[in-house]
Amino acid sequence: MDCKVKACVSSAVYRDLKEIVLSDAGWEKLKNKTVLITGAGGFIGSYLVMSLMLRNDEFNDNIKITGLVRNRDKTETKLGKLSERSDLELCIQDVVSPIEASGADYIIHAASQASNIQFETDPVGTINANLLGTANVLEFARKNNTISTLLVSSLKVYGAIRSGKEKICEDDIGYIDFTSYKSCYATGKRAAETLAASYNKEYGLSVKIARPSYIFGASSLDDDRVWAQFIANVVRGEDILLKSNGAAYRSFCYVSDTVTALLYILLKGEDAVPYNISYEKSDVTIRGFAKAACEAFPERKISLSFLNPEDEEEPELFASPLSPTPEILDNQRILSLGWCPKVDLTEGIKRSVEILEQN
Repeated sequence: MDCKVKACVSSAVYRDLKEIVLSDAGWEKLKNKTVLITGAGGFIGSYLVMSLMLRNDEFNDNIKITGLVRNRDKTETKLGKLSERSDLELCIQDVVSPIEASGADYIIHAASQASNIQFETDPVGTINANLLGTANVLEFARKNNTISTLLVSSLKVYGAIRSGKEKICEDDIGYIDFTSYKSCYATGKRAAETLAASYNKEYGLSVKIARPSYIFGASSLDDDRVWAQFIANVVRGEDILLKSNGAAYRSFCYVSDTVTALLYILLKGEDAVPYNISYEKSDVTIRGFAKAACEAFPERKISLSFLNPEDEEEPELFASPLSPTPEILDNQRILSLGWCPKVDLTEGIKRSVEILEQN
């Protein structure tokens, strides 16, 4: 007898998953279908896997899940007893090699290296996962007559924009230094989107494109991303020290809202049309995120301080029309699909801390 999701995850994770499976994302299209998820052991991929399992548990959707991962042990550790379920088949391989799965009705391509440390230490692996990996996924989709494929791209495709606007729309495009290894991620994602559009044009392949903002949630205490460090500080009861003024202004979106958005795009979006994923109630500066982390748990008395006293003064947003456009994503296109985010910044921080502490 398969272990039920509710019995295998913490109450806080179950709450997230429940919101995903109750969304009006178009779940009926996945009933009795096979879904291939690349990067199934990752932050987003594991949430997708567990959400599909929960649909099977509570709605008898009979979805077959193929999880493409590089490391079986790591994935089995992350999913626990859920990795033994009969509705999940793990395909152990790197996405840069031709896909060896048996077939799929739908594909979500979420395999990607997204850490600054990986960009520095493995830029070749980073660009290959986005470029060769996407080519392999699309070729597999073409040969297997897949109903639809979702490419999980990134806001980093926009590059540096100076539009004079306060938000970035899907039609905006900025500068990326494509001769720099530091652009391995952004350039790889741009090329992947072009490849997706090319497969749609030449082969009539149904390909959807998602551009998530900064996704946050209960990643891990060792995650090097700045928002994850703030959440780890709260879990450890440590004060937060900023080494800059934290003026960078960004769109964030909690993991469960992001996963729901991906499903909306896969099942309701237009082919070869990119969709920004963001929630205006989580648009915040880095210092604002740190402050929210401190204020989410006043009883813990966690303080925010700055290494350099001159950084303490609040920076001015939109100081000049000539200033770089901040990484704030306009979300009107995905809202038109009916997607409705539920978790704002403070609630997302509280959930993240609760999940990490329960685990």
